[in-house]
Amino acid sequence: MSSVRAKKHLGQHFLTDKNIASRIVNSLQPEGKYKQVLEVGPGMGILSDFLLQQPGYETFLIDLDTESVAYLDKKYPQLGSKLISGDFLELDFRQIFQDQFGVIGNFPYNISSQILFKIVDNRELIPEMVGMFQKEVAERCASAPGSKEYGILSVLVQAYYEVEYLFTVKAGVFNPPPKVLSAVIRLKRRSENLIHCDEELFRKVVKAGFNQRRKTLRNAISSLISKDKMTEEPMLDLRAERLSVSDFVYLTNYVAERQK
Repeated sequence: MSSVRAKKHLGQHFLTDKNIASRIVNSLQPEGKYKQVLEVGPGMGILSDFLLQQPGYETFLIDLDTESVAYLDKKYPQLGSKLISGDFLELDFRQIFQDQFGVIGNFPYNISSQILFKIVDNRELIPEMVGMFQKEVAERCASAPGSKEYGILSVLVQAYYEVEYLFTVKAGVFNPPPKVLSAVIRLKRRSENLIHCDEELFRKVVKAGFNQRRKTLRNAISSLISKDKMTEEPMLDLRAERLSVSDFVYLTNYVAERQK
């Protein structure tokens, strides 16, 4: 069977190390919460080989690359309609899955933030995700308040998921090798809801805070409430990077009260 050519415009870097592939697949922990897994961007199927050996769940593959889909169709004829030719970012999950499912992948680095936001937006269906990202993106997801990596992505992912940084992956195990290090993280959906506020406003507050991260929050959120409505709230004299998820919830409720 011929191989698939990695395409730069799709951000493809095919993993070639089977030990790492096995380790990624074994990082999934369904624990009875789901019985189906969707692999995003399977390429030539190095993760799929291990996923399809797992008796605990049913595996679905989705790839935007028609060359990959044709290759995988020949490699795994048993998949049938569980091999999806399409864009993960455009996929209507409820048309495919009637119940909750896990997500796994060596994700294209050029759309990694969009993939994470899509998972967050569909969190009621996705209890777990294990994925390979550019190391910088993985660190941003897992970083704590006060670190330079901490930002919009950190807060919006950590609001709904517990994030574990699992391991770093060197460039030499990919074809073609990326110019950056990679890392694998696991997201597990939180059992308790941390967001006791207007969720749409929460996102606006988080984005406003970090879009002007050098400014204090008093200045950064002035597009959401005018300064004359702000009190001597000590949190407003901090920068966004100092605030935890629960601090942002508090701040969102503060803003909502003063928008009335």
